Amino acid sequence: MATDLEESILVALRRITRAIDLHSRYLANTFGLTGPQLVCLRVLGRRGSLTPSEIASEVSLSQATVTGIVDRLASRQLVTRTRSDTDRRLVTIAITDAGLALLADAPSALQEKLAQRLAELPEAEQEGIRVTLERIVRMMDGSDIDADPVLSVDSSNPSEIAEPVDEGQRPIR
Repeated sequence: MATDLEESILVALRRITRAIDLHSRYLANTFGLTGPQLVCLRVLGRRGSLTPSEIASEVSLSQATVTGIVDRLASRQLVTRTRSDTDRRLVTIAITDAGLALLADAPSALQEKLAQRLAELPEAEQEGIRVTLERIVRMMDGSDIDADPVLSVDSSNPSEIAEPVDEGQRPIR
């Protein structure tokens, strides 16, 4: 039988999941980007041209997921693909000026309040939160799970991604 502590932990995890879901919908509806798309764009904006496997490694997503994200970003002309002249199998992805412009206006992939409140904490506390969350992931045997979005809202058409969400609504599953 579950203890009160176990139930409290489960409720907290569900609230975190729900908050991530709501923020993903906000990003999709407001900026036409999913959280993973925004994270991939930020990596490209920070690091320059990368291969899909380098992006996947950087953002903890599978290469197949990154390929789908890059397809949608490329269709919106936010990134470009370039094949190597020496090895046609090698493709690099680069952010475009339009992608950089979108990044300039886009919010954090984290909820703004969370990002702000984390930044206000001493670095040791921030590190403690990171270590604790990674420990929870390991305890759940989730270390080898791709960090795909909780709600797969990866679409090039924002109207297909999610309808506006009121706090009282339940997530679509």
